[in-house]
Amino acid sequence: MKPKTSPMGQARRRHASINALMLACAVASATCTSALQAAENLATQPAASGAQQAADAARTLTAYRSAAGGAAWRGKATLQAVYAYSGNDLSGTVTSISDARRGFFIDAFDTDPTSGASGYDGQLPWMRDQSGAVTPEQGGDRIQLAVNEAYRNANKWWLPDHGGAAISSLGSRQDGERNYTVLKIVPKGGKPFEAWFDQQSHLLAKVVEAQLFLTTTIRYADYRAVDGVMLAGSIKSDSGGPPELQTLTQARFLPARPASAYAPPSWSRSNLSLPGGSTTIPFELLNNHVYAKVFINGKGPFRFIFDTGGHNILTPATAAALGLKPKGDAQSGGAGEKTVSTGYVKVDKIQVGAMTMSDTPAFVLNFSSAKTEGFDEDGMIGFEVFRRFVTTFDYGAQTLTLTDPASFSPAEAGRPVPFKFYDHSVQVTGTVDGVPGRFNIDTGSRSEITLTKPFVDKNKWRESHPHGALAIDGWGVGGPSHSYVVRGSELTLGDVRQENVINSLALQDKGAFSDTNYDGNVGSGFMKRFAVTFDYGNRIMYLKPRAAPVADSGVFDRAGMWINAGDQAFDVVDVTPGGPAAAAGLLVGDRIVAVDGAAVASAQLPTFRKRLRTEPAGSTVKISVLSGTEKRELQITLRDQL
Repeated sequence: MKPKTSPMGQARRRHASINALMLACAVASATCTSALQAAENLATQPAASGAQQAADAARTLTAYRSAAGGAAWRGKATLQAVYAYSGNDLSGTVTSISDARRGFFIDAFDTDPTSGASGYDGQLPWMRDQSGAVTPEQGGDRIQLAVNEAYRNANKWWLPDHGGAAISSLGSRQDGERNYTVLKIVPKGGKPFEAWFDQQSHLLAKVVEAQLFLTTTIRYADYRAVDGVMLAGSIKSDSGGPPELQTLTQARFLPARPASAYAPPSWSRSNLSLPGGSTTIPFELLNNHVYAKVFINGKGPFRFIFDTGGHNILTPATAAALGLKPKGDAQSGGAGEKTVSTGYVKVDKIQVGAMTMSDTPAFVLNFSSAKTEGFDEDGMIGFEVFRRFVTTFDYGAQTLTLTDPASFSPAEAGRPVPFKFYDHSVQVTGTVDGVPGRFNIDTGSRSEITLTKPFVDKNKWRESHPHGALAIDGWGVGGPSHSYVVRGSELTLGDVRQENVINSLALQDKGAFSDTNYDGNVGSGFMKRFAVTFDYGNRIMYLKPRAAPVADSGVFDRAGMWINAGDQAFDVVDVTPGGPAAAAGLLVGDRIVAVDGAAVASAQLPTFRKRLRTEPAGSTVKISVLSGTEKRELQITLRDQL
């Protein structure tokens, strides 16, 4: 499993949250704060009676409105606020423009070498990623978060009906030496968040909001008067990594702007070159991952993974080989529970076949290791390239094609499946064993489908699918992914249906698979049943079934172990309880030094893993194992575990 909280995605979300808060804070100083922080403790806080909650909430909001400037907010149309930003070992500016009446907004950040923006015109949330592409954002919680931000920007909680929101008091809380009144707020069309109001100043002091699978806490301080209203001069955000700080440097109120001023802006593809309108290159399918040759700044070829769940990334080793020194130090996560450091660089040229992308940012991230895959990965091609082309992964022919959208014809592409963007991810609707869900399409995942823990728990999947195997079934930025793996009867994406699908039921309480905003992650283990075409511009995925069956579709590992490449050995990292490997006597920590009498090498890891899926049940695999200094000869009899 590759990184699902990509470096760029996480950085953009943090900046957007800050911008939203700044904007809200600038618009109502405390307004934005409450929105962002209200979501952190929603599920755990006790509530008073309905009448008491309403009375407490009314008193709190009345006091807040008065402290924030009261009548001075009347007649305000547009707020523009500029902040100095520091965080992730970067510095720069954040600029927010918001409609104080309707809440529409544009939040932009510039922290060289990365920049971006997000916005909402009352209809469509959008983002401008660091590569300059502008993308509509309607998947996951993107619409809900935009509604929340607009609600705070317009101070709708001050209206007699609270703007249609459900508001309740969670009572008094203490944080440090100060006491706060906490409100739970659920805007109409939005999602819950918490707002913490200082009981002495009555100003908004903290907001807690769930964003993706992270909880963002925003603290507001150093309030100052601007044109008669109080705005937070200091905004500190924390999403679980190092905090980020915005300090207000400018704020002013401007005349009203039309809704169209907040609509998605136009963007250019002028940094691209694709002679003939299309290019096709071969790829390797290793460990159910797509790898192809890429040239960076005229050097290479480098082995890159092509990942619809990722971004344009260089490994630290590749950046060093190119003489590129990354800036910044952000945190990124993925399927596992750990986070890793991420930097940013500017790349002069990326070449994929005949396609050239010039003067573009990239991330520097150690997203994998030779131990996990059996070979070195040099980088990743992801959203920034796919957003600009129509991309076809032909798993049967093992070719990848980039096509200029103006040259693309869908006539032979297969069945269309509409999708929405959830941050940088492709998200489709469908069903798994008849249960509706929202599924991210992720060519960087080796699995068929991984169901998120919230979905598994809500639908009692373990109870309805009792026959399975506990196993590590993936490895990425966040480390190993632990799942309870079962056999599903069917999976539909749009109106395309396939039977006999392996379901990995996520067990992690942290990381991408703890996210409540999607229900499953569909990887190349499933997608290789098709030739898959992604038209990012029109938000359509095309699925064309392969003519011949795929040998290891609907098949899970028949050995019951997870192995990584070691020093002239395969290191046994996990053994499924009661599985074939356990029955043969294999233990975690053992080192497989030979298979069927032949010494092993790291590069053989993908082939050996595939063998453990494709050889029929009843076949035997003879292995020579070192347990410390003791050598043992074992025989694993393969069988279906599901």
